[in-house]
Amino acid sequence: MPDDVAEEKVKALQSLGADVERVRPASIVDKKQFVNLARDRAAHFGHTANPRDSLIRSSSSVLVTSTASDEVLNEHGTLTLDEADELRTRPRGFFADQFENRSNYQAHYEGTGPEIWRQTSGRVDAFVSGAGTGGTLSGIGQYLKSVKEDVMVIMSDPEGSGLYNKVKFGVMYDRREAEGTKRRHQVDTVVEGIGINRLTHNFELGLDIIDDAFRVTDAEAVAMSRYLVENDGLFLGSSSACNLVACVKFVKQMGWKDGERVVTILCDSGTRHYSKFWNADYLQRANIPVDVEIIHDLLA
Repeated sequence: MPDDVAEEKVKALQSLGADVERVRPASIVDKKQFVNLARDRAAHFGHTANPRDSLIRSSSSVLVTSTASDEVLNEHGTLTLDEADELRTRPRGFFADQFENRSNYQAHYEGTGPEIWRQTSGRVDAFVSGAGTGGTLSGIGQYLKSVKEDVMVIMSDPEGSGLYNKVKFGVMYDRREAEGTKRRHQVDTVVEGIGINRLTHNFELGLDIIDDAFRVTDAEAVAMSRYLVENDGLFLGSSSACNLVACVKFVKQMGWKDGERVVTILCDSGTRHYSKFWNADYLQRANIPVDVEIIHDLLA
């Protein structure tokens, strides 16, 4: 995983027994980018010196390393008892590749989308979400459009991400991407979980149904998170805060005030963001203000 993500996410994985390899943020074209390294690690997981001892199944971009069934054992020809036992019991792994794996989109198209439709009794006027892998926005958006054509699908996008300009102007670019302006190699924002500078397969599955997009600044996201604690008792992370800022901006733009219903996803807890998004010292060093009046002004 990138070495600049919130420390709480690393500790949560380590508490569950994971070995966490943290790498410098880099472009997807770099072999040392975290997704590329993860794929490489998955390809070699469970391998021994003898290639017959490993089983790798590949479906689309997904790598699966699993124990072998009797049918698979038969495909390996004549095996000693030790070889057969090793195939049945060796380590198992699954590289989900959530950015490109269509199962991400499908889970939201078949699960979350219908759930929203049921729980709102079909009364949905707009759906707002950020995009990291793109599966949530595309899957839910496509489903809701399939049952109600005039549902508005809206994207929230943090600073430094190129998706906003892709939706608005058809160009994958952000002003912070200009040469000499970036502080890091990934999306230049305190927001984690959404925002990206490439088109993933899951995002492309819904690109044509996104009706509008709203840029959310770091200051707006931070302000919304503090506003929600003070006024709604919700302790949320940066992606959720971005989604709610976009909801407010969208409703104001539309002039809605007659009971229209907007659905969004509160997809992360503040407990995963103590070291950055909820850390006053970190925000001060990054010159990001903590000013709840930003939201009061937005709501005015």
